[in-house]
Amino acid sequence: MSRTLVTGGAGFLCSSLCDRLLQDGHDLLCVDNFYTGSKRNIAHLIGNPYFELMRHDVTFPLYVEVDRLFNPACPASPVHYQNDPVQTTKTSVHGAINMLGLAKRRGARIPQASTSEVYGDPEIHPQEESYWGRVNPIGVRSCHDEGKRCAETLCFDYHRQHALDIKVVRIFNPYGPRMQPNDGRVVSNFIVQALRGEDITIYGDGSQTRSFCYVDDLIEAMVRTMETGPEFTGPANIGNPSQFTIRELAEKVVSLVGGRSRLLFQSLPSDDPRQRQPDIALAREALGGWQPTVPLDDGLRHTIAYFRELLHA
Repeated sequence: MSRTLVTGGAGFLCSSLCDRLLQDGHDLLCVDNFYTGSKRNIAHLIGNPYFELMRHDVTFPLYVEVDRLFNPACPASPVHYQNDPVQTTKTSVHGAINMLGLAKRRGARIPQASTSEVYGDPEIHPQEESYWGRVNPIGVRSCHDEGKRCAETLCFDYHRQHALDIKVVRIFNPYGPRMQPNDGRVVSNFIVQALRGEDITIYGDGSQTRSFCYVDDLIEAMVRTMETGPEFTGPANIGNPSQFTIRELAEKVVSLVGGRSRLLFQSLPSDDPRQRQPDIALAREALGGWQPTVPLDDGLRHTIAYFRELLHA
């Protein structure tokens, strides 16, 4: 039985990763400082003899016995990562140093969860891994974007210098149940506003595009990444290549919720990317033919049902 560590394990995405790893027979250590994670997301796992929860901040070293570790820990929504930008950068950079150091001591395999934000406001479309990105290094989003870029740098330097078995995946716009209602991400924003009968707030004219990937599809890719051989390091894009404008997303949410919310347009935030779409050819090849299977409408229905229950609990 593999002893596996997941950082940020009580978050929206990684709590589902914890579910999957336990189902697959891992002995699991979940680490979270609960800055953005929620005990509600992993409460159902308490009492499982193969699940252990530790409150810990990855900006501090961690000394545990593990064979494998996933390192996604970092605030991922603008509301959270801009609230304390210095801590956000420290989480990505110091967190990567500490987890890579742990992996080096243990000889452990380490998939690093990076982000599509390393591409910034891209000049090519769709984005492929060979593109170096267009990121503002001093903007309000740079604490997250540059922090993740530095974490990737550290991964590959540990790989070259210490032959560490790394895997880097760049996640594109995940959504699904267990998102926080106040996290500021566009999917949760639109759903919560629609369920409350409020106007839907769109920043800019709504023509900017995103590629939304349902949580189950992303977890499948992350699990497959862990099982690849040492010859595969990435970085690899994992996401859904189907792209939608923000306005199209808002209209879908209003239609599925069935309310009368109107669309309210406001100024576009600084450095907000105009387009986002992954080229997933590398992931499809390296991860055994993996590709997303959940259409946006179906994923939105599941997510709306979750928020409907949460808001009326």
